[in-house]
Amino acid sequence: MNGKSLKEIDFAKRGGVIPVVVQDRSTKDVLTLAYANREALENTVKTGNAWFWSTSRNKLWMKGEESGNVQPVSEIRIDCDSDAILYIVDSEKPMCHTGERTCFHNMLK
Repeated sequence: MNGKSLKEIDFAKRGGVIPVVVQDRSTKDVLTLAYANREALENTVKTGNAWFWSTSRNKLWMKGEESGNVQPVSEIRIDCDSDAILYIVDSEKPMCHTGERTCFHNMLK
């Protein structure tokens, strides 16, 4: 597997943020889709916990800072175009703000 550096990530493409898919390491469940700016990604690397940029609140946040549902990141992968990230987490707590394990708990009718 090839490696890429933080400098290679294309934050400019979407106005300073990139999409982040969060996946559970053991179950492979997709837990959420969020966004990160450079600072959020740097904080994730530094702390080992999932950090994001809230596009609705224009604010940096760590998952679990209010709920306690911290998501430890075991691996970070960068897509082939260097404009999206995958956080692989060791999730023991709900990811969704509704209390559901995954944000993708609704089926399309």
